[in-house]
Amino acid sequence: METALAHPIFRPLRASLKQLAAPLGADLEQMNALAESAGLRVKSGKPLRFVAPTAAASSYGDYEMRVFRTGCVETRPDNRHDFFNALAWLAFPATKAELNALHAGEIPLERGRRGRFRDLLTLLDEGGAIVACDDRALIEMLREHRWKELFWSNRVRVRQAMQVHVLGHAVLEQALRPWPGITCKVMFVAADVDPDESACAGLRGLSRTATPRDLASLPVFGYPGWSAGSESEVFYDDQRYFRPRAVTSAGRMPSGVGQAAAVAVRRAEESPGSAERDAG
Repeated sequence: METALAHPIFRPLRASLKQLAAPLGADLEQMNALAESAGLRVKSGKPLRFVAPTAAASSYGDYEMRVFRTGCVETRPDNRHDFFNALAWLAFPATKAELNALHAGEIPLERGRRGRFRDLLTLLDEGGAIVACDDRALIEMLREHRWKELFWSNRVRVRQAMQVHVLGHAVLEQALRPWPGITCKVMFVAADVDPDESACAGLRGLSRTATPRDLASLPVFGYPGWSAGSESEVFYDDQRYFRPRAVTSAGRMPSGVGQAAAVAVRRAEESPGSAERDAG
């Protein structure tokens, strides 16, 4: 299984993985040593720490509020979903902290009724990717779901001008056994900048009226070279995975929720406290 970690989708995690004696079996002590060494903190200023779930933790309220108030991220031992969440914190600390802070800021305003803005935040947390690209034509192809044109006709250009950094821990967990239907919701940043800091800045600029429909979808294993099938033109004709963009009765063309991004939200329910987080 650890051979799977050589795939390019795990590149943002490599710096942390190299410091772990058993990359898929690291304990909380090892993960906390990496967080402490990097001086990671949540937006409240509390040091980031990975802790085993306890009944006492519920006294701090909602999962996201507990993370924000205490800096403690509940992480179940020997659970890969939680393990990849910890790795995402280590690889994208600014973005993860901003996602958490936005949740924490929104929860008191919801009066017990979860809003679509937090749905958007959860999709990015569980199934998000940062797309670094300055080529507006390629970005337009992605937004319009012109997958074959993007990934096949312009595959050389994509490799040169578009980099994909996956931060969604549910997607990273699924990627241990990759399949073409794994789909992310994406944030766009400029090329040749720190993707973590740039995505964090983009999150700060989001309108609180934003919803998941405002996010583009990306079948990440369509990226040239990320799957064996991507070396064949007919691979991109399979509309089970490379679906055209739907037009609604009102004439709008929503991004939609990618198949695996929707799975990511369901998988989120397995995380400590995430039933509160996802159900509101």
